[in-house]
Amino acid sequence: MIPAAPAFAARSVFAVAGALAAVLTALSGRYGYHRDELYFLVAGDHLAWGYVDQPPLTPLIARVSTELFGNTPMGLRVISTLASAATVIVVALLAREFGSGRPGQLVAAVCAAVSGFLPGVGHMVSTATYDLLAWMLIALFAVKLLRTDDRRWWLALGLTAGIALENKYLVVLPIAALLAALLIVGPRRVLRSWWLLAGIAIAGLVALPNVIWQFQHDWPQLTIAGGIAEDDGTENRIMFIPLQILQLAPILLPVWVAGFRRLWKLQWPRAVALAYPLLCIAVLAVGGKSYYALPLLYVLLAAGAEPTLAWFTRHRALAATALAFTAASSFIFTLPVLPTSAVDFVIPVNQEQGEQIGWQNLTTTVANAIPPAERATTTILAGNYGEAGALRRYGPAHNLPLAYSPHMSFADWEHPPATATGPVLLIQIERSPTLESNFPNCHLLTTVQNPVANEEDGTTLVRCDAPITPWPTLWPNLRRYY
Repeated sequence: MIPAAPAFAARSVFAVAGALAAVLTALSGRYGYHRDELYFLVAGDHLAWGYVDQPPLTPLIARVSTELFGNTPMGLRVISTLASAATVIVVALLAREFGSGRPGQLVAAVCAAVSGFLPGVGHMVSTATYDLLAWMLIALFAVKLLRTDDRRWWLALGLTAGIALENKYLVVLPIAALLAALLIVGPRRVLRSWWLLAGIAIAGLVALPNVIWQFQHDWPQLTIAGGIAEDDGTENRIMFIPLQILQLAPILLPVWVAGFRRLWKLQWPRAVALAYPLLCIAVLAVGGKSYYALPLLYVLLAAGAEPTLAWFTRHRALAATALAFTAASSFIFTLPVLPTSAVDFVIPVNQEQGEQIGWQNLTTTVANAIPPAERATTTILAGNYGEAGALRRYGPAHNLPLAYSPHMSFADWEHPPATATGPVLLIQIERSPTLESNFPNCHLLTTVQNPVANEEDGTTLVRCDAPITPWPTLWPNLRRYY
């Protein structure tokens, strides 16, 4: 018989979650918006049931957060901070379900808080931020289902999965891995239930609005997924295993390995352990990114807390040193701890750090490149959604005209009108002869000099005359998904 779960270490776990939230809040205003956040801000101004590259939840959260707390990096990130604190709590609850007492739950919470991936995605607004919390909740409900054999947990699991599908379709992979694992190692009896069908129905009903939107727009997310696999698939496969270790934190490797072994020995949660390698196989098969499988490592981390506790007890000083080193290295590489002048040190490991720096500088460079007399008639065409989002956010302070972009959903929101017959300013990370062939008399004005060596450093500003083809006719040919 499976014993009841121990008491929850609420005070200790909430203290750890609160400490992480305090760190994220203190650092949330440093550097600036991330490229994706600038995109979410504009998407939040164009609320819909879907976008070409994502479901609607993250842009909606961005809109709510800025409406409540202000359109600043700190205001935008409040809900992400709360979601990350909640994720720490759910990891501790998972440890409790696996039989860990209060000390083991505290170990699980601390390991999650100092790991690299959780604070990294918690610092910013991203689909991965809320995806991680959703995966942890799904895992929690699945473990409760297996421990108690109460099939009604399928309803909670289905509702959470439906909400997660409104954030990212990736949640289908761990659920499929878990179902496959249940078929392989059992207990299969939990699959023979009307509650499972009810949970599937709830998930489908909640996710239906975005599915309809994707259907009405010819499934653009499949186009983007295909582009990711084609462009990055080989690199993703090569780096998959190293990044599984590095992105969580190398020192935590023994913890989640111990968690896998423990779940396998306990038998009743054996399917949860098997779900992780099955998920890895699926991600490798489709050429997906390494972080697609990382959330399940937090489940294994929770399971490994109890055996790790015994080691911690015997080696308190060494354990404290290891956790402090893990926290320091994780925070340096994932959070805006370093001064801007030192960020080039971490960009080779985590380029997301550099993606938060230089957007106001880009806007100022664009403003300086357009003579004041031409601003009312110039069309600004940004090459990607980060550039366009930055110019939408900071451009009004420089009296810049509205920036357009054919990238992702920006292509759907607005395009230059047919009456726009003035000069065109092309913003390109690298000059494209194909793009410039649509515009006569193109010449380089200047390049963007950013304080860090990020992707936008060296971006070219090219001035051209009005396009040969009217904008409404030309626009569909400029569209770029990935």
